[in-house]
Amino acid sequence: MNIVRWSVVWLLFLVGSPRLEVFAQEGPQSLQELFDQVRAERQADSKLHGERESRFLAERDQRQSMLQQAERELSSVKQQSEEKQVVFRTNEDNLVQLRSQLKERAASLGELFGVVRQISRDTAGMIEGSFVSVQSGERVDFLNTMAESTELASLEELERLWLILLEEMTQSGQVVKFPTTVTEPDGAQSERAVVRVGTFNGVSEGQYLRYVPETRQLAELARQPEGQYISAAQDLEQTTEGYTAFGVDPSRGAILAALVQRPGAWERIEQGGIIGFVILAIGLIAAGLIVERTVYLWREDRRMQAQRQMDELKADNALGRVMLVYQYDTDQNVETLEARLEEAILEQIPILERGLATLGIFAAIAPLLGLLGTVVGMIDTFQSITLFGAGDPRVMSDGISQALVTTQLGLSVAIPIVLLHSLLSSKSGRLVHTLEEQSAGMIALLAGRSSLLAEQPSESS
Repeated sequence: MNIVRWSVVWLLFLVGSPRLEVFAQEGPQSLQELFDQVRAERQADSKLHGERESRFLAERDQRQSMLQQAERELSSVKQQSEEKQVVFRTNEDNLVQLRSQLKERAASLGELFGVVRQISRDTAGMIEGSFVSVQSGERVDFLNTMAESTELASLEELERLWLILLEEMTQSGQVVKFPTTVTEPDGAQSERAVVRVGTFNGVSEGQYLRYVPETRQLAELARQPEGQYISAAQDLEQTTEGYTAFGVDPSRGAILAALVQRPGAWERIEQGGIIGFVILAIGLIAAGLIVERTVYLWREDRRMQAQRQMDELKADNALGRVMLVYQYDTDQNVETLEARLEEAILEQIPILERGLATLGIFAAIAPLLGLLGTVVGMIDTFQSITLFGAGDPRVMSDGISQALVTTQLGLSVAIPIVLLHSLLSSKSGRLVHTLEEQSAGMIALLAGRSSLLAEQPSESS
């Protein structure tokens, strides 16, 4: 019965197994074959399950070993993590301290580089108008970049800034000659040899130059200073060794610009207007009279001195003409001779004093005309103030210029006229005095002769 039962169980098992088809195809021929087949398959399954169990146990042991290794590694990692956390906390504390130091030092560096930027900005403004920039214009670009930079400057940039300042100081004490392009007043450009005096002035072909920062080129001044400065520039260009006198503009062009804008003599006269020209005309007429009178009186004095040394009387001088009155009529009495000599002297006095009264009038008129010009100029000034206000001095400059220039012209003309008029009057007075002295001598001589003639008849009787 047990055998039949087990056979039925295995039969059912085989019916549900994948081997059913094989069994159905091959099929055991007997119950014993079925039993043997089932037992063989059971042994194969047991062997398979044993192998699986062995692999499972091996894998379990391997996993257990791996778990132990992972636990050991985890423990090591935890220990390292704890150590690193300690280091991390230590580094955090150090980082806080370093950040505090960085903040303090950054503030100091910020002030330092703020000063660097300010110095770069100031230096750029100075170098932008320097004559040295003609030869090295890239310095301005670097300084502008430094002045506008928002980052900390590097050591190389600080060193270059220092070198630029040192170069500018060095070049300020050197006189250098170099070729460059010069723009002429009419806009034409030409290659010239330029002499640069430090960082202050530049000259070429006897002409003063100015530096144009926009084009970084030199341009000839449209209006040059007075002749003495032009002569100094020419001497400087011709000097190859030693020293020469030259006017240096320490303001880097401001003084020179003001100097060339200063009006000349003719421009000042034009500022005086019509009254200034009238004063100038009076001065010219007075100068002609003074020259004529000086030459005449000097020549007359020499001739009169020569006349006093000779016996022959000449009519080419006042003394000779006066003494000829006595020579023409030697029989005249003392009273008649005295009257005729006085008449001759009176004839010579207008000749000797001719033009002196006119000079005196000019000497009085010139300052009065200057005062008139002052009044007219002040009237124009107050009219300009009334119309345009006193905010712009240039509006009042014309009236003030006329007032001051006419006063200057009037005094400049009157003072020498007064002085020379006094000298000429003194000279003519001495010549008149000489005539009177000589005429008195002739009268005295005639009186002595008349006295002798009157005494001779009385002695004879």
